[in-house]
Amino acid sequence: MRSPARWKAASTLAAFGLAAVLLYFSLRGIDWRGVWKLLGDAKPGKLAIACAIATFGLFLRAARWRILLCAERPVRMYDAFWATCAGYFGNNFLPARAGELIRTYIIHTNSGLSTAYVLTTALAERFADAITLVTISAVALLTLPEQPDWLVHASKPFAILGICGILGLALAPRFSYIGDGLIDRLLPRPVREKMHSILDHVIRGIRAFHDVRRLAGFGAMTLVIWSNDALFTVIVARAVDLKIEVPVAFLLLAGLGLASALPSTPGYVGIYQFVAVSVLVPFGISRTDAIGYIVLSQALQYLVVGSLGAVGFWKVRKKSFGNIPYQPLRDPEQSLSHLS
Repeated sequence: MRSPARWKAASTLAAFGLAAVLLYFSLRGIDWRGVWKLLGDAKPGKLAIACAIATFGLFLRAARWRILLCAERPVRMYDAFWATCAGYFGNNFLPARAGELIRTYIIHTNSGLSTAYVLTTALAERFADAITLVTISAVALLTLPEQPDWLVHASKPFAILGICGILGLALAPRFSYIGDGLIDRLLPRPVREKMHSILDHVIRGIRAFHDVRRLAGFGAMTLVIWSNDALFTVIVARAVDLKIEVPVAFLLLAGLGLASALPSTPGYVGIYQFVAVSVLVPFGISRTDAIGYIVLSQALQYLVVGSLGAVGFWKVRKKSFGNIPYQPLRDPEQSLSHLS
């Protein structure tokens, strides 16, 4: 078995093992009748509002990503939105963060931007969210009397990684010559030109953050995005008659975001349940209600992301293949001439 296949198998095994362990600790002592009652008593009107908020959140994320993409070439909001929907669909339902590659491919095929540039902006966007979550958790922990120990300890290494990420985004373009030198020394001549081109597009993707106005717009959009997510958290809780204060909502979002960096199954099964119990129980919400809440929250996100993501996939497939007329081929010679 090749090493990439071994790595994939090992990561998959680790993800499912971690999910099983976290589910075991999260679901101990849960009153499942209480969970079903909580879900059954949910108010449809507030659930509809929460779905609208989640949809608006996807639009905001698309608009924020477009700020970086347009640093290289104009990208339509239409394309950025459906690419974002399809990408989040992939992240929620497919393993290994496949959504980042999906939305990169969609923008590449619709705008002509290089895949290296688009993927760099997508990953840099994730770095920015991680830094924001670390900041949110630090502020929330300062304002709350109860502080979950695991999140306090987890936020420290993530803060270090966040600082390293900021330094990397700031300094990488100045040291691009190191990468060029390594390419010339380590790689065979036939692939050097291609790798130099890829590195150039990666550096240009990082430089998208170096414009002050663009960075300010991106930062403002990031604050709006996470505030919108906090509103979603509060509304879903109100739909089942739970009270989650805004600081606790931000703390929950920070915990979910930071924990999602761990090896996970599609949908973050186990991780989300563990975080919900760990964060919400210290603030007076029972384990049963915490599990019921996070199940409902995930279900609404799957509904919104799944439906819009499926439409995004359909639009991409239609654009990529819909204009190719179907012509039945009668024999192999006709098939070869058609391909040529």
